[in-house]
Amino acid sequence: MDTDEVLDLLKTVAAEVITPRFRSLADGEVMEKNPGDLVTVADQESEAILTRELSAAYPDAFVLGEERTATDPTAISQFVAADHAFTVDPVDGTKNFVHGSPDHAVMVSEVKGGETVRGWIWQPEHEVGWVAEKGAGVYRNGQRVTREPVADDVAPHGVTSIWPLRGHSLGDLPALTGSWVCCGVDYPRLIEGATDYILYARNSPWDHSPGSLMVREAGGTVGHPDGTPYSPSAMTPGIIVAADRGTYAAVRRLAADAFARRS
Repeated sequence: MDTDEVLDLLKTVAAEVITPRFRSLADGEVMEKNPGDLVTVADQESEAILTRELSAAYPDAFVLGEERTATDPTAISQFVAADHAFTVDPVDGTKNFVHGSPDHAVMVSEVKGGETVRGWIWQPEHEVGWVAEKGAGVYRNGQRVTREPVADDVAPHGVTSIWPLRGHSLGDLPALTGSWVCCGVDYPRLIEGATDYILYARNSPWDHSPGSLMVREAGGTVGHPDGTPYSPSAMTPGIIVAADRGTYAAVRRLAADAFARRS
């Protein structure tokens, strides 16, 4: 499937099984995988269709879906070992979706040799599609976009989905505020300039693989608190997403205490 065909697939799946249920979920269509960890029939049906279509187009590739990991304890290890794989986040920002927020998305990425080579994000309620190919840039609704570095005389502003860190300051930087609680919105908003860096605690490939490629293709940096670059096949905890190398380096120097507070 070419890059545009995959984006069209995400749009079709959203139109068929996600958007019709937005603000219309029936009793019994929202469940808990774990306490506070929601899943809906839209997640399940979306993942099933995306997995089926990607597997048909790429029979030798392993497809790692978020919901699959809840029932298959070997899924992550199979993904890490695969030479060719896809990640699928059928409804990123499920809590937002359940509570009627338009800040949710469908995400897919393609991984070869442990490296993300293509990524897709479709935000159905915003009608915005993000696409990236390694070395070929990132595009928003067909228009190439880049992210300007943070000016030297400006203190970078950060957001986080780590609740204990909201309101916490890294050194002299402005206090962290809440993210959009959806990687399929967070990463694009950084590219658009709404924030300069993002802190995450959890490292799930379906959450971070698409957006990390997009940020890098836009000129940003994605890595871990120990200084290693982000890779979808590495399970290193803690992720720093930054508008530029300088911001990443500055935040990383200050972030050790913040990540220690995440629990």
